[in-house]
Amino acid sequence: MDPRSIMAQFAPSVAQMRDESVIGFKLVADPIPHRRYKEAMFSIAELHLRRRKYGVGAGLLIKAASGAGKSTLGRAYHSSFPREAQAERTYIPVLLVSVPSSPTSRSLAGAILEALALRKVHRGSAPEKTAVICELFTKCGVEMVILDEAQHLFYSPTVSAFRDLTDWLKNFLEETKVCLVACGLPAAEMVVDSNEQLRRRFSERLHLTPFSMDDEDDFREFRGILRVFEGRLPLPVETPLYEANLARRLHVASYGLLDYVVKTLEGAVFVAASAGRESLVLDTLAAGFRQRVWRDVPDRLNPFHPESPLRPLDRAGEVFFLHNRQDPVGSPVARKLGMNLSRGGK
Repeated sequence: MDPRSIMAQFAPSVAQMRDESVIGFKLVADPIPHRRYKEAMFSIAELHLRRRKYGVGAGLLIKAASGAGKSTLGRAYHSSFPREAQAERTYIPVLLVSVPSSPTSRSLAGAILEALALRKVHRGSAPEKTAVICELFTKCGVEMVILDEAQHLFYSPTVSAFRDLTDWLKNFLEETKVCLVACGLPAAEMVVDSNEQLRRRFSERLHLTPFSMDDEDDFREFRGILRVFEGRLPLPVETPLYEANLARRLHVASYGLLDYVVKTLEGAVFVAASAGRESLVLDTLAAGFRQRVWRDVPDRLNPFHPESPLRPLDRAGEVFFLHNRQDPVGSPVARKLGMNLSRGGK
């Protein structure tokens, strides 16, 4: 059975939609080369080039709030260097690894082996897995490792496991001589700062900040991205997304983070399709924000409400409150060390 037929049973207007691209719409957009994206890609490529020229590994930390595009960045660089099947090996210049939750040195080594497509990665101790990694890195010509969700490193099950993990990571860089790009939430910075030798290897750092309405050039670039998104929507919009007032509403709805812009627009298309609407207007955007970003938003705080104060939604109990926090909430390591960082602090 086609999922659309089930949808049509509960929303008859869906069955009447002539444009099937509206049903189940997802805003698929290639990475948009805005200023932050270009700066980050340049920094990663420069690190990679230094590794190729001198054969010496180094680290780069890229931290950002959720939705700022750090994972997209890592995937984009990784996809620029695809694996290549050669006569006696698979050439893997760039390896993308997702850090497991509650990691240990053994489980992180296992994740690296899994990214290399090695079977039976659950077997062996951390030193045994590390020896296999070093051998395979040499054989496969691995030059760079991109660690996604690097903040998970701070959520090791115990302080002892965390210290072992940071020491393992430092030794891993020395033994493999690869360059390591760690992408994660702000808590990732606490990982590298916890170990003096690791901090020295990650002296180069980038912070992907949200787009700002207070910076004229920044807001102009944000509006330019909205123009690109509008061109990829399956329905017309009553007011151009990049119109200054609507752009401000979309900025508040997203906190300047593109992922939340995408979620709001996808939600608006879903609402319009369900209601049989032929275009996106302010009330469908309001419903899309409620449907995909903040379900319990009070009406007047909805950025698309006509009387919205259009202020950042980052106060206690609001949708973006945690985006300014660096407290490692739920981390056994932080609890044990008595860490309780203030909101927005370091």
